Amino acid sequence: MLVMMFLMFSACQKKEEKDKTMIQEHTEAITVQVQPAMLTLKYPATLRGRQDIAIYPQIEGKIVKVCVEEGQNVQQGQPLFVIDQAGYRASLATAEANVQAARAKVENARLILESKQQLKQQKVVSDFTVAQAANALKTAQAELAQAQAERSNAANNLSYTTVCSPSAGVIGTLPYKIGSLVSPTMAQPLTYVSDNARMIAYFSLNEQQLTSLFYQYGSKDKALKNMPAVQWEMSNGHVYEHRGKVATISGILDPQTGSVSVRAVFDNESRMLISGATGNVLIPMTIEHAIVIPQTAVSELQDKMIVYRMVNGQPEMTQIKVYPINDGKTYIVTEGLKAGDRIKKK
Repeated sequence: MLVMMFLMFSACQKKEEKDKTMIQEHTEAITVQVQPAMLTLKYPATLRGRQDIAIYPQIEGKIVKVCVEEGQNVQQGQPLFVIDQAGYRASLATAEANVQAARAKVENARLILESKQQLKQQKVVSDFTVAQAANALKTAQAELAQAQAERSNAANNLSYTTVCSPSAGVIGTLPYKIGSLVSPTMAQPLTYVSDNARMIAYFSLNEQQLTSLFYQYGSKDKALKNMPAVQWEMSNGHVYEHRGKVATISGILDPQTGSVSVRAVFDNESRMLISGATGNVLIPMTIEHAIVIPQTAVSELQDKMIVYRMVNGQPEMTQIKVYPINDGKTYIVTEGLKAGDRIKKK
């Protein structure tokens, strides 16, 4: 009687352990399925306006007026700064007086030449004297041309005292105030004018990512034509409401970084995006027939990707290959697993 009770107890205990093992296996293993996979790839990037123009003075002097404020929208040709004009107005007046004097000298030389020519006809003076008068006229004419060039240069310098915007855009920081001495050779510009109606996000792809992109679309031109719209993720995590488009992909790998430069363009009519801002370009990628597994189920062993596939209820080490691009949470398996396989969770 005692023997039978012991056998019954042992059988119940084994059944309980078997059930527990089956429950544990069911809980810790997942079934691999083929399904569409959507990846959102993030690439750190920096925003720049369509053109950011550094504004430098073309002359030396003190700022007497700042005509704009930081962040102000300006039009092409709008005054930004005024540099002290007194010295340049005096230089222009002097140059104008020199032109008048040179012009009078030319007229005087012409009269002398005409007089010498008449005297030669009367055989009063020689050919040498007439030639001297002609050369004096040419010299006076050259001096007039030089004076006129100096006047033009003085007029240009005076015009440079009003620094105007070369294009429409938004004013950047204004490090120089009224009274600051500025010159064309200074290291820091007066300001920047950013044409930010459209913003360009600059980011990079490494060689592996570039190869995968070309493999997916067939070529660089096809990738640029068929890539989906991209998004801009701001530094605070918010996603900009307007989507953009990848516009260019460099065809040359940088030998120092091993990457290529990529530009994505975003419309910025609301002026919400600011030149110099950092964030991420989000690129969606869809793979129709993919085997997706969590990264937590994968181990790395000597540069190999390993999962534990359940075979007859026992975990078996299996090497896999995965798609080189991932979203940081899952892997897309390209070799080593098939639909219906069960793999052990980590």
